[in-house]
Amino acid sequence: MDDIYVKPGNQERGWNDPPQFSYGLQMARTPQRNLLNKRPTLPDTAAPPPAPHSGPSGPPPSGLAPPPAGRAPSWKTAERLRGDEDGGRSEGEPDVEAALEILRQALDACRRDVEPQVCNDVEKRLRLLEDSWKSGRLSLPVRRRVSALTRELRAGHWDRADEIHRSLMVDHVTEVSQWMVGVKRLIAETRKLRADACRS
Repeated sequence: MDDIYVKPGNQERGWNDPPQFSYGLQMARTPQRNLLNKRPTLPDTAAPPPAPHSGPSGPPPSGLAPPPAGRAPSWKTAERLRGDEDGGRSEGEPDVEAALEILRQALDACRRDVEPQVCNDVEKRLRLLEDSWKSGRLSLPVRRRVSALTRELRAGHWDRADEIHRSLMVDHVTEVSQWMVGVKRLIAETRKLRADACRS
């Protein structure tokens, strides 16, 4: 839960400057509307209170109520942006070779239909990503999100990949600005190729 909610503070900021909140938190929170033109309803006092559950099939007694049914927690989107859907590997180190292999395969698929100059630029940006990752210049939250982005790209979830790309650009622009343009172009070109293949 750490890297999605509050970004690390800027060392040049003053002691009373507010924290910078993450883009992922803004996207995970759903806006709430206050309906000021609605009358509040009074509870029905004639109905008897519900009997507490007893027996082995009921939940154990506790002071906490279960979450309301039919509503997913708002932190699920934030976890998806962080890349926590990898089955327990979220706390460990993301695999750099697996992530780069997915990006290289996507680039190879684009070479047949995309201009060579564009492919060469994307390839150069991917080398910058690899160098930044392997030299330790990328923080763990960035590595996790890049890993999640590549998984979404491989699965063909273009909107999710684009959302992760946007969150990286907003939250970690100094770390990703050199190579993220190439990754964005790769997402767009592979989406276009898939759409063209479906039409033909």
